[in-house]
Amino acid sequence: MSRDERRRRTEAAILRAAREQFSVAGYERTTIRSVAAAASVDPALVMQYFGSKEGLFAEAARWDDDHQTVLQASREELPRAALADMLGKFEGDDTREAAVAFMRNCLTHPEANRIMRDEVMCDRAAGIAAILGGDDAELRAGLIGACMMGLGLSRYVFELPGVATASRADLERLMEPVLRALVDPPA
Repeated sequence: MSRDERRRRTEAAILRAAREQFSVAGYERTTIRSVAAAASVDPALVMQYFGSKEGLFAEAARWDDDHQTVLQASREELPRAALADMLGKFEGDDTREAAVAFMRNCLTHPEANRIMRDEVMCDRAAGIAAILGGDDAELRAGLIGACMMGLGLSRYVFELPGVATASRADLERLMEPVLRALVDPPA
């Protein structure tokens, strides 16, 4: 195995362990040492790859490429891609618990909130704004993010009646026009 391959595997093992630790123990109780132990690596390696607990959280919170199709979508595809990314991430058997836990961490810990906002969501919003274009692209991108976060909180954290039990098809049917109005707002 090449040195690059070993590095990729080690980094992936650390991220898997971090996602598990953050989802089970929360932001505050997760430590570099606990992540290193779960990944069977030296804590110094975690620091070498990610720099700090904050850097590790930011990287662990980023969605993998399977759930970032919105950043490659055209304006026309953007509403459907945003919904597909969010619903796929939160409804995937292997990603649901971690996604919900990360959302909860952001609600309960100020540093986790700051990292998610400044280091994860801002990049995503900037990418969506670039797709949208126009004078108010940043605002519209932020509102798309707000809609997605509101849907995520309502369905997966608060489990609001109606929203939590709605079919994916119904959510897409009703939310896509909302997002479409932000992509192509009335004059």
